[in-house]
Amino acid sequence: MDSAGWKTWADGASAGLGAGMAIIPHMLLRHYRKLKLSDQEVLLLIHLISFKQVEQKDFPTLEELQEVMGISAQAIAQNLQKLLKAGMISIDEELDELRNIQYERYNLSGLYEKLGRLLAEQHRNPSEQHTEQPARRKTAAEPEQEPGSNLFVVFEKEFGRPLSPMECETISGWIDDDRYPEELIRMALKEAVFAGKVHFRYIDRILLEWSRNRVKTVSDAKAYTQKFRNGGRA
Repeated sequence: MDSAGWKTWADGASAGLGAGMAIIPHMLLRHYRKLKLSDQEVLLLIHLISFKQVEQKDFPTLEELQEVMGISAQAIAQNLQKLLKAGMISIDEELDELRNIQYERYNLSGLYEKLGRLLAEQHRNPSEQHTEQPARRKTAAEPEQEPGSNLFVVFEKEFGRPLSPMECETISGWIDDDRYPEELIRMALKEAVFAGKVHFRYIDRILLEWSRNRVKTVSDAKAYTQKFRNGGRA
């Protein structure tokens, strides 16, 4: 390629790059550690912003995110669950009334709200702007994963596919909001597999039924299930 042809190609590439730019908040890049975000989590947020701004995709699939991030769909689902739990993102359900189609979209207003508060704090205390402390390294004794994170892997193995962000949020709700013991959730999953109804609504009904009947341990669940199968009710 001669110099004139190279310049033409470079100018075209430059124009194409400019047309596909995403606007990333500087506060996110500069201070994401203050929000206790990992490098992988902030990269995921950047890709969510990019999909929305450049490709007009409000709810990219795990496969699409996996392609651009180069990590497993399972890892992406776990990072999404952490961001949901931290209030950085949420999932909105919308209805297209013209086509009568329900769809979902990621809402990043939680992230922007937290960045706005951080910016306000910096204006209130300007001396803190350049005193960011380096992230503390984990010691060998600290676990790499949060308690209950392996539960997501168990569900993915039984379902035979990566979990969706909504499914990850459901499991997180069982653990954090409903306070179901992890071993009881595993037991409910086994019961769903035994019944041939491996879906979240059925598992949720099992857990709710157990809760109403004061089933709190695996032993309680086994006794209750056996009594139910024998035709009795607790």
